[in-house]
Amino acid sequence: MNKPPVRDRLAQAAFELFSERGYEQTTVDDITERAGLGRATFFRHYPSKEDVIFPDHDRLIEQVRDRLRSSSHATALAAVSDAVRLVLLHYLDEGDLARRRYALTSSVPALRDREIVSVARYQRLFREFITDWMADRADYSALRAELMAAAVVSAHNHVLRRWLRGESPDPVREVDEALRQVIALFAARAPGGEADGATVVAFRTSQPLETLIPALQTLLAAQPAR
Repeated sequence: MNKPPVRDRLAQAAFELFSERGYEQTTVDDITERAGLGRATFFRHYPSKEDVIFPDHDRLIEQVRDRLRSSSHATALAAVSDAVRLVLLHYLDEGDLARRRYALTSSVPALRDREIVSVARYQRLFREFITDWMADRADYSALRAELMAAAVVSAHNHVLRRWLRGESPDPVREVDEALRQVIALFAARAPGGEADGATVVAFRTSQPLETLIPALQTLLAAQPAR
């Protein structure tokens, strides 16, 4: 039987030790000894012990950027949905490793802080893309682009966490539905179209409600009168 790739062997050894001894008590030497590899091999694959825990966000972000760049103005929203699905599928492919990472980052504050930084990188990428897409539209504002990007990332994270907790039997279907709600929330009325009434769409976010309400009120106030 072929051995797993070296990178995977190191990650497997690390998570075994984190479970047995705790994150803080596990050293790089412990990980390499368990994996049957040397320190030099470890540092060729991971800059630090902390990096073993997280997926290759640099590679994932580049894949997201490539998908967004491949879209046209007319297919921008479809590209956003595809990009979010791409990230979700990466976690689904990791399977149990993703769930073990979730348990670990939930219990170690320093790891949780790093995860927050990683989420901010994705949100910034989506914000920049949405800004470019909306720049020549009458309903564009920096706030609107920021809120759209935050909603996209929140939709993904909500579904991902449900799957990690074993609450979602079909996360791909759920993320598609979540993104439909996000798009409906921010979809602009076609010029000259008649409004048929108010549509309210709810989405989950980790941000406190009291911080979101003023931002949403500002956004609504900036819309042209119906």
